[in-house]
Amino acid sequence: MAENKIEILSTRRLNSQLSGEGEWQHIHVDANAFIHIIPDVSQETTAQIQSLALQPATVIFTSVNSVNAVTTRLTVAPAWKIFCISGATKDALIPFFGAASIIASAKNAILLSEKIIAHGNTKEVVFICGSSRMNHLPERLGAAGIKVNELVVYQTVATPIPATKDYKGILFFSPSAVHSFFSINTTPVHTVLFSIGETTTAAIEAYCSNKVITSPWPGEADMLEMVTTYFK
Repeated sequence: MAENKIEILSTRRLNSQLSGEGEWQHIHVDANAFIHIIPDVSQETTAQIQSLALQPATVIFTSVNSVNAVTTRLTVAPAWKIFCISGATKDALIPFFGAASIIASAKNAILLSEKIIAHGNTKEVVFICGSSRMNHLPERLGAAGIKVNELVVYQTVATPIPATKDYKGILFFSPSAVHSFFSINTTPVHTVLFSIGETTTAAIEAYCSNKVITSPWPGEADMLEMVTTYFK
């Protein structure tokens, strides 16, 4: 590796193919998983999913993990009204449920809760989520008089790794990854931190005062574009 390469750490393994050419010619990325997702779909939970599929429910998805947990246990798309996070989560929903089933999407949970409330006539929702889900969405919906039934379908386990290099930038894709990273690491003041969204940014700012650049959209491609733009 050339000595002038900019060293970047991603706290999640990246799906994008980094060719090492073009915009990435001067950047080297170490990608390590700082959290591990464990499916948590028992026979009871599977029965709940299949029973829910027989009803015209209003369902919320905020992660690809929850989408995968549901779609792998259904053979036919149910007649649900779906609210979801934009980007990868929405993209994962469309092939199975169809674009018409998605009532609204937003780039974070706070904006999504506002869209659900503004939609009107929603008295009850099913929030399909993981064990480490944030409180923003259920709290805001509850305050608006909307009953939130949570269905947990995966567990998030911290897998911290020591950061042994002097990284110029670090990418964070979730608050859970932030907590995992800072459980054993600190960041030099010059390290720039890149965040997938405002909730993740808030988690970062609880640990350090480094410069944080927040992606306007919750997608890996947007995060990588921020990095290449910043280090041009």
